[in-house]
Amino acid sequence: MKILMIKTIALGACMVLGACSSLPPQPYENTYTVENRYAQDVKSFPSIQGIASTAVPDAVIEHKNITYVRYGQRELQLDLYLPKALAQNPTATPAPGVILVHCGGWRSGYRTHLTPMAIELAKAGYVAATISYRLAPEAQYPAAVYDVKAAIRWLRTNAGQYGADPAHIAVGGASAGGQIASLTGMTNGLRRFDPQATHSNISSDAQVILNIDGLSDFTSAEARKHEDRPGKGASAAGSWFGGSYAEQRDLWHDASPTYYVGESSPPILFLNSTQERFHVGRDEMIGKMQVYGIPAKVVTLPDTPHTFWLYEPWIKPAAAVVVEFLDKQFNHPIQR
Repeated sequence: MKILMIKTIALGACMVLGACSSLPPQPYENTYTVENRYAQDVKSFPSIQGIASTAVPDAVIEHKNITYVRYGQRELQLDLYLPKALAQNPTATPAPGVILVHCGGWRSGYRTHLTPMAIELAKAGYVAATISYRLAPEAQYPAAVYDVKAAIRWLRTNAGQYGADPAHIAVGGASAGGQIASLTGMTNGLRRFDPQATHSNISSDAQVILNIDGLSDFTSAEARKHEDRPGKGASAAGSWFGGSYAEQRDLWHDASPTYYVGESSPPILFLNSTQERFHVGRDEMIGKMQVYGIPAKVVTLPDTPHTFWLYEPWIKPAAAVVVEFLDKQFNHPIQR
């Protein structure tokens, strides 16, 4: 597998554990809320029936605000959802775990965006965590990838306490989170993406990737058409990389999951809306995976907005697709 070796200076101080954020983040306006997205999306998609519920049903146990990693004074937290049947039965077979990475264009958003998905996965027998991670205003690329790997390691370390199977952990995300999740899984074992690896013998590898409408190649002409805007202010991607494609070409390449495909890459599900701009690089990436015989599945939900996972009537069918893929890849006994 050929890996792009970028200049050390390109990643700067972020390559040092915790250097990206040892202090609490500076306040900034984060208006990427479900309510704001709904107000925009319902204009173009009147079929939206409402915002997906975050109410926790009786069959699911919720553990909120768990700190999974610290960088100096900075704490990052997650919310954990697990089947009540699993939590109440200490002899139950451990369940596979899923780390979920929220949307928001790398510079905004909240982990609660994926709470409805996590609840659905827990109802289906999985241990699911929605995580907060360092956004671009606090720490630029690749800090978010460090954080997701730290979350995987946390779940693996604490698997026994919550009934998770440390040998079966998936990483998934939506939009920007889908790209981050793909990059996290595709860089299994690469220590430059996991500074904590030198301080722990617990693996941060993911066995399955769930990419929900996330980019696979920042360097393609189609992706740059939307994300590379020299002279027009920083785009979402440009904010994350700290510059345009011309200014930070190495980073735009380095963050593209498609360039890491190899014979040991995890299986991947692409769960997509009908908004094609968010699928850039997907087909090329699948072609590379087919060379190695690695499972890669595409499911497109018809007539959907980009952020379909936030709304009814799509959250349940979307979760059903995810559960079906996880069940097949893990081939693991699930207590339902």
